[in-house]
Amino acid sequence: MSASQEYKDGSMSFAGKDGHYRRQVSSFRDAISGEADAKFKPERNRYHLIAALACPWAHRALIVRSLKGIDKVPDLLPVTIVDSLLGSEGWSFVPYDEPAGLGVPGTGNHIPGHENKKRIREFYLAAEPNYSQRCTVPVIWDNKLNTIVNNESSEVIRMLNHCFDDFVEPQFKSIDLYPQELRAEIDGINEWVYNTVNNGVYKSGFATTQQAYEENVKPLFESLDRLEKILSDGREFLLAGKLTEADVRLFTTIVRFDPVYVGHFKCNFDTIRRGYPQLHRWLRNLYWKGPNSAAFKDTTDFESIKAHYYQSHPQINPTRVVPKGPIPSILPLD
Repeated sequence: MSASQEYKDGSMSFAGKDGHYRRQVSSFRDAISGEADAKFKPERNRYHLIAALACPWAHRALIVRSLKGIDKVPDLLPVTIVDSLLGSEGWSFVPYDEPAGLGVPGTGNHIPGHENKKRIREFYLAAEPNYSQRCTVPVIWDNKLNTIVNNESSEVIRMLNHCFDDFVEPQFKSIDLYPQELRAEIDGINEWVYNTVNNGVYKSGFATTQQAYEENVKPLFESLDRLEKILSDGREFLLAGKLTEADVRLFTTIVRFDPVYVGHFKCNFDTIRRGYPQLHRWLRNLYWKGPNSAAFKDTTDFESIKAHYYQSHPQINPTRVVPKGPIPSILPLD
């Protein structure tokens, strides 16, 4: 990612001098694995997931953790949720000294031996003393080696797909979100959805020139049109009638689209609920319907989502006023 620019009020722009937003490349890329020579082996009472309910990238990890039944095994991968407000020192376990009522509290820091750490940055610096980039979520922390295993969400969810299978109940072990026979299709759809939708909303919202904004918001809606066409045959999931990581990765963007991205990130060609009936159906089915719906519904916190975006980016929303709508945040099934 190109260097961020600081405004006079101390807020940060995530765009480069050309007005385009470029996402930072994740730095910690190891994996929890049962291989004989693996540095990070699957164990209980060792790993911890640090996440933000507001963040779509961390939301992916929370969904997969639930889908795979990892959340039902004590001490396998407990979760710490940070506050919704992304302040000047990054994600925080304790409230910033901001005006009363700003942000939504997380769960606080209860990682054994590290309870005194107030910001995520302290974990990054413990893992790498010379770390100087932004400190992102999700983070898988290894409390045995006192380091970060991985902070790249796409790799975290693929890791969680199987790395704890020896510990979860049989019905969860059989769930495979990246099946061998669909990997080429999953990789294909992930590539353009990430570039134009998952990251496209950010490239539109953080653009600082009209040209940069238009060069990204148009491909975003072209891809939404493409997704609408894919789902137009009434299928329940994106690929082959089976829930895969492609659905998980898309869900965390689409569930935020109407409440946040339409207004805050200027992605306002249309809304999902009005202009994309098939995507809207797909979204509500994941959230409300079937045995897997709790993994999507129970990990989605609209209050934290809206508070984060509208209060953490004063360069976009200097008043930090959080809109009340849309009401409801997600519509019920027909």
